[in-house]
Amino acid sequence: MGKFIQEFKEFAFKGNVIDMAVGVVIGSAFTGIVTSVVNDLFTPLIAKLTGSVDFTALAIPLGEGAEAPTIALGSFIQAVINFFLIAICVFAFVKFVNKLRKPKAAPVEKPQRLCPFCKSAIADDATRCPHCTSQLD
Repeated sequence: MGKFIQEFKEFAFKGNVIDMAVGVVIGSAFTGIVTSVVNDLFTPLIAKLTGSVDFTALAIPLGEGAEAPTIALGSFIQAVINFFLIAICVFAFVKFVNKLRKPKAAPVEKPQRLCPFCKSAIADDATRCPHCTSQLD
């Protein structure tokens, strides 16, 4: 039992597991923001443009009477529209965050100095090639 607990501690407190847990918590909080943007900003705009069309009432009955099962086609259409709106919001947010990040400048590498005689790499301040012992200018 002690070995099991020790293995569990090693697993649970690895950096990757903690990072993933933090990511899940932040993702949950971000979900609330994206849902609010879609429901409170984009959905009213789309409703205004489409004349307040409500797809959720669209259904295909599979029988007669009030108790007959129905295919909720409208709910599915609304879910697809919500998915695309959320995807657009997430894309726009990621694009915005990427613009805020400063691009890392690639380090400028100086080309290696080569010995003119043996073509081996040598130090910039060398006066003699360590490989062929030729005198350098």
